[in-house]
Amino acid sequence: MSRTAYKATLDAARARLRAAQVQLNREIGAYPGPISGCDAQFNQLLSDRMRLAHALGALQGEPFVPTSRELEQV
Repeated sequence: MSRTAYKATLDAARARLRAAQVQLNREIGAYPGPISGCDAQFNQLLSDRMRLAHALGALQGEPFVPTSRELEQV
């Protein structure tokens, strides 16, 4: 895969994750007031929000891809 195709794929993944994040935040915002710690569906929404945030964080920046020279130093 070329560097351009790789970057385009990462950009598309980030855009889809951000769209999912917006949709999830709307759903959480419209959710009726839960009983803290007792509402499994609401807790799942919060868990999903955390997973999306972690996934977006993992896709930030440039990935480290070791070259043969760097592998020799490890």
